[in-house]
Amino acid sequence: MFKSLVCALLLCCVSLPSMAQAAVRPGEVSDTDSRAVRAVVESQLKALAAGDAAQAFSHASPAIQQQFQDAAAFDQMVRRSYPMLIRPASVSFYRPLANDEVVIQSVLFRDRDGRAWRADYQLERQPDRRWRINGCQVAPGDDASTT
Repeated sequence: MFKSLVCALLLCCVSLPSMAQAAVRPGEVSDTDSRAVRAVVESQLKALAAGDAAQAFSHASPAIQQQFQDAAAFDQMVRRSYPMLIRPASVSFYRPLANDEVVIQSVLFRDRDGRAWRADYQLERQPDRRWRINGCQVAPGDDASTT
């Protein structure tokens, strides 16, 4: 009886973490991770708007940091290739989605000329459990609903 009880308790302890993760369906992101991912993107956007290249660069993944080497080169690339991300008129966030080992945070921007843009940020969780941006694809957007 005692051995059966110990086995049952051990089984519960081993399966509880997987049961907790099963509460989030594949493709969905937990509320905690959703808030964390959004905070990273928001912080980078605020840094870009403030001209704080070092802070904006700090949100980039190690691979992106290695590619650009320093904050100035990263800032120059963003300002040249993604001007719509610098002080947009409005920003709306979609609910992020999981895709394998990354999370995609889509954001609808409206630039100062009124044009809509959709940016899909790819974020990776780092060994320290923080989220970092590993890329961003921008295309003309639509006015689909966001959250």
